[in-house]
Amino acid sequence: MRTLYLECSAGASGDMILGALADLLDDPKDAKGIIESAGIPDVRIEVSTASKKGLSGINVRVLAHGQEEGSEKSHVHGHRTITDVLSIIDGLSVSDKVKADAKNIYARIAEAESKVHGEPVGEVHFHEVGMLDAIADVVGTCMLIEKLSPDYILSSPLRTGYGYICCAHGELPIPAPATALLLKGMESYSGDIEGEFTTPTGAALIGYFAEEYGQRPRMTIKEIGAGIGHHDFNIPNVLRAFIGESEERLFEICEINCNIDDMTPEDLGHMIDVLLDEGASDVTITPIIMKKGRPGHRLTCLCRESDKDRISRLILSNTSTIGLRIWKAERYEMSSRREVCHTEFGDVRIKVSEGYGVRKWKPEHDDLVKLASENNVTIEKIREAVRSNFDIE
Repeated sequence: MRTLYLECSAGASGDMILGALADLLDDPKDAKGIIESAGIPDVRIEVSTASKKGLSGINVRVLAHGQEEGSEKSHVHGHRTITDVLSIIDGLSVSDKVKADAKNIYARIAEAESKVHGEPVGEVHFHEVGMLDAIADVVGTCMLIEKLSPDYILSSPLRTGYGYICCAHGELPIPAPATALLLKGMESYSGDIEGEFTTPTGAALIGYFAEEYGQRPRMTIKEIGAGIGHHDFNIPNVLRAFIGESEERLFEICEINCNIDDMTPEDLGHMIDVLLDEGASDVTITPIIMKKGRPGHRLTCLCRESDKDRISRLILSNTSTIGLRIWKAERYEMSSRREVCHTEFGDVRIKVSEGYGVRKWKPEHDDLVKLASENNVTIEKIREAVRSNFDIE
């Protein structure tokens, strides 16, 4: 299985991720042509060799209107909303998969900024130079990952740093509020060095693509890339990327369950959304008959080992149960990705799953229902259109 491992011992930022992925190409400078081919307006890419603390790698600079984010002149341009951002992404010369990935990642960033500033997502404004810089980081990363075609992506826990950072709003704690929100559900730590190591864009990218966190897995390494950050710290400000082959393996998962007979269906049913939002892999509720013939329900939650304690405390604090049962199990788990199928009725998102020599795909049912209603046809008619137009080869 072609595996990509991202070593974020110095945190993660958009430019560091771009640099590390570019370094995995046969010629890292090809990244400039790849990213610029997307047609992001007023954006130019510079790719060069650099080093930090004796470690060499690739430094990627994004210039928007000829300026770099953070420069003194970078605040002279206007602001854009998330609608503007998504419109720009829709107009790029990239694959549907890259567009879908980029829009999903940027939506995460917008949602975090919305919560930080207490504004509806649609009213959040991005400074234009910073916005174009982030679009280039996000779209460029999606394009390079598409080109490298890993079957599975893992990451080390992210170093965030600590202390305070100066910005347009004054001094903010590290991790910055938006970064902290984006880190929910991910593995991270502050480390012992003051400063900002992980940016909102870096957190959003790693959070979207990484399917697991931990040490580098057992793998045969084919290539190693290093992305050089702009800041200087007491440690090399470098993000490394390893790509190679690993065996398709069984993933360890924890099954947490409990029996409940004294909660209303509304309150118990709400736990499905609560647990899924907090990173559970799956949640089910099964009707059962308990002692004295009383009807009840069994709540079953699947989660990663790293989430076991947090999920367990969440169940204990939000349900009436006074005890939980936990088992560890190995799980055959296919890797999944999202693609888009264009039909005469509209676009349908497709979930494609692969692994262990098996490939399968399934259209998003909500999209089928929506298009059937909009076009006054049956759901089966939309499904037939998908079967005729979708090709994953």
